[in-house]
Amino acid sequence: MNIKDLVTSTRAYNLHSHTQFCDGRADMARFVDVAISAGIRHLGFTPHSPIPIDSPCNMKKEDVKAYFDEFNRLKGIHADQINVYISMEIDYLGDMWGASHEYFKNLPLDYRLSSIHFIPSQDGELIDVDGSPSGFIEKMQKYFHNDIRYVVDTFYNRTTDMIEKGGFDMIGHFDKIGFNASIYRPGIEDEAWYRKHIDNIIDLVAARPLVVEVNTKAWDAPVGSNDEAVKSYNPRLFPSAPTIRRLHEAGVTLAVNSDVHYPQRILTGRDAAFRIIDAI
Repeated sequence: MNIKDLVTSTRAYNLHSHTQFCDGRADMARFVDVAISAGIRHLGFTPHSPIPIDSPCNMKKEDVKAYFDEFNRLKGIHADQINVYISMEIDYLGDMWGASHEYFKNLPLDYRLSSIHFIPSQDGELIDVDGSPSGFIEKMQKYFHNDIRYVVDTFYNRTTDMIEKGGFDMIGHFDKIGFNASIYRPGIEDEAWYRKHIDNIIDLVAARPLVVEVNTKAWDAPVGSNDEAVKSYNPRLFPSAPTIRRLHEAGVTLAVNSDVHYPQRILTGRDAAFRIIDAI
């Protein structure tokens, strides 16, 4: 599968979705039905990959066969209505685990999405920094000694390593740390050292045949959200609109994905993202 050709030829796609095999809130069949009704003609399944540490959000290795079996069943049933693709959102955990690992090379995936969710604390413990702002603030004190500069630097250093090791086709929400970091310390994304990280990542992806995801998951607060901090920072995209402009100027191919966990949110933020891209 050539992602670049797909995302430059149509907008009727979503290549980042999470179902019952990880932390998604509905089964694959339901996502297919909703995608068809919403006019999506290309749907990619990307469960959070198996990883060698405990995580409530990641699929288990023992469930991979069942995932492939269900994918093949749905592909056969809906072949005349929608194109479905099998993938994973592969966590990069440093030298120990990532898209370039032999395990993923041997899986017959249509494409590979790679993202950073975990970074090591100063004590070496891998911590998920991708959760809610309230949880992030608690982890800042519990695991990171309230050193936001360490967290951001480590996140982007890991992103750099992930890109250089390769093994994937599309990078997911590469500046998402900015969401929680900006709630923890407002204005941090405008600081020169932070912008330098973004510039470095853009240079790296521009030199490679990678697609960069424009992730629309946080365009509006989830239904029922009581987290006022989340609401105060909506709407936004990952990467941010100024970064999208710089990516465009660098000639990077963009893919608009909703990182959907709830079927009813499969189109969340997509029209807005395309309007922003069109304006650029």
